[in-house]
Amino acid sequence: MSDAPHTDPEDPGALPDAALPSALDEAAGGPDAVAASTTLAADQIPAEQRDDHAVEPESRSHRFFRELGSGSFLLSVLAILLALIVGGIFIAATNAQVQEAAGYFFARPGDTIAAIWNAVAGAYSALFQGAVFNFNSPDFGTGIQSLGSTLSFATPLIAAGLGVALSFRVGMFNIGGQGQMLIAAAAAGLVAFDLHLPWGIHIVVAVLAALAGGALWAGIAGFLKARTGAHEVIVTIMLNYIAFNLLNYFLNTPVLRAPGSNDPRTPASLPTAVFPSLFGSAYSVDLGLILVIIATIVVWWLLERSSLGFKFRAVGENPNAARVAGISVKSVYIWAMVISGSLVGLAAASQVLGRITTGFGSDIDAGIGFSAITVALLGRSRPFGVLVAGILIGAFQAGGFAMQAADGVPVEVIAIIQSVTVLFIAAPPLVRAIFRLPSPEAVRRTPKTSTRKGVVAK
Repeated sequence: MSDAPHTDPEDPGALPDAALPSALDEAAGGPDAVAASTTLAADQIPAEQRDDHAVEPESRSHRFFRELGSGSFLLSVLAILLALIVGGIFIAATNAQVQEAAGYFFARPGDTIAAIWNAVAGAYSALFQGAVFNFNSPDFGTGIQSLGSTLSFATPLIAAGLGVALSFRVGMFNIGGQGQMLIAAAAAGLVAFDLHLPWGIHIVVAVLAALAGGALWAGIAGFLKARTGAHEVIVTIMLNYIAFNLLNYFLNTPVLRAPGSNDPRTPASLPTAVFPSLFGSAYSVDLGLILVIIATIVVWWLLERSSLGFKFRAVGENPNAARVAGISVKSVYIWAMVISGSLVGLAAASQVLGRITTGFGSDIDAGIGFSAITVALLGRSRPFGVLVAGILIGAFQAGGFAMQAADGVPVEVIAIIQSVTVLFIAAPPLVRAIFRLPSPEAVRRTPKTSTRKGVVAK
């Protein structure tokens, strides 16, 4: 018998039998060996038998832009851009000069276009100067005070937004921020104006009281969800009403009402319980901003690096699978609401101990509990995304007053911009359709390497 390798005479392109053990040995070495053997086999196939329809590899730059176009960051930016466009339409529609010029549009259309430009550009210029930097100020220090106002508005929004975002990651809807803020504010206020403690210790105790108040009120919803299956949306809404009326009751009794006052307001916080200013009283930035930044980092670590955060994310993805894996879903629900409520309580502390230190009423929440939902949605329920979203919403609020004062723009337009922003954020397919962006599924289906069909080793 001849030792020459056997080949199929009817198939001149077939591989020798001796090549098969070598290919199997390479396959046992792992994916790289398999790829190498496949390439070798393909190179040994005659050119007339190779597949002419091989898929060409996609360039790295092309794939980068495709993934960028399907990412959440770009979608958020484009959603804000669309919201500004819609806001500009409302600004132009409510402007008196635009309405007057539109009366003779067909005679002189240029006047209408110029009026629209002046109205929209003037309003957004005032928004920028009221929120970031005022170019009309005599010096840089005075001009940057606008940014201080933005950060002051953003501080409680970020804290409350972190709380709502954390509950979202667990698959729960904590829309009880108003009630949690009111209870936390009452607890912080009692410590701030009723206890006499040294500076530093007084602030710590007041902040802890706010965290405990918010955690307690949100923990009720978490407990009922875990033990009875009650839906947290209904429970938190009812708790909002209970907290509001409970605070009103205490404000009309000596428990919280300032002595000798006929108004339902608390006494002023003691100086030892007031957050110190970071850059001077003119900039409106206090210790609360530092606490909120620390809270953002802690929440990021909790969700992304801790075992408890893994349980949170697992339950948020699929509670049934998490239960099968041995995770106590009920305890996760309780802990998630407790931590969420404590973060909302931090927002209340920034209000009582930072922004409003002369006494507060039942309006201390200032709509922050519900605005936190907007911040959490805009930040995609990610801690650092919530940080940026809170600053953005704070800029809208700070710049809205400048828009109203400088150009007479209705402050409701700012609310429209915020609402439309959330609308577009909540509808990514709509944003992709408008800007013709690829979907994430299309990006994932894009081949990364070239492939050949019909490669068969014999």
